[in-house]
Amino acid sequence: MGIRDPRVDAYIAKSAEFARPILMHLREVVHAACPDVEEAVKWSHPHFMYHGMLCGMAAFKQHCTFGFWKFDLIVAGDKAAEAAMGQFGRITKVADLPSKKVLTGYIKRAMKLNEEGAKALWLEKRAKPKPAATVPDDLSAALAKNKKARTVFEAFPPGQRREYIEWITEAKRDETRQKRLAQTIEWLAEGKRRNWKYENC
Repeated sequence: MGIRDPRVDAYIAKSAEFARPILMHLREVVHAACPDVEEAVKWSHPHFMYHGMLCGMAAFKQHCTFGFWKFDLIVAGDKAAEAAMGQFGRITKVADLPSKKVLTGYIKRAMKLNEEGAKALWLEKRAKPKPAATVPDDLSAALAKNKKARTVFEAFPPGQRREYIEWITEAKRDETRQKRLAQTIEWLAEGKRRNWKYENC
């Protein structure tokens, strides 16, 4: 038997009038498809848990949303679903959703993925570290002339080095690039990160 969270009842009750039937419909479809589902409120919106995050729904001023945590694995090859904005688009009425049968199929697929311990593709992509940024020649030459700045730069982790490199290389005019290069060397010599001004805000 699933677990219903009274916070979800409260969330539905305080949602806009158009949204309530949508949220109630989604809730009932999820519970019918996954009898052991447990409700939770995460990021201020209702979510459904089954061996981890299964799916979630939200209501806004003029539309609702519904989505699966592992959506990219659940609808692979389903062109209509893949094309939908925000998984199922801006839902303004129950008729905007796939049929109960189709939704149930997605939920069953999501359950199986969670039971098997599959990882969400978008999480795996996000977890992959970026390759180290290439130090441009002008920065490399400037660092060679300033030992203190070079020592600080080389001690920084890749992400902090990247911030300086991208700031310099994204300059559209040579004049801007030269100013940023000089500022970089000055700040590095003082042991500062690229966004040091905002670190203690």
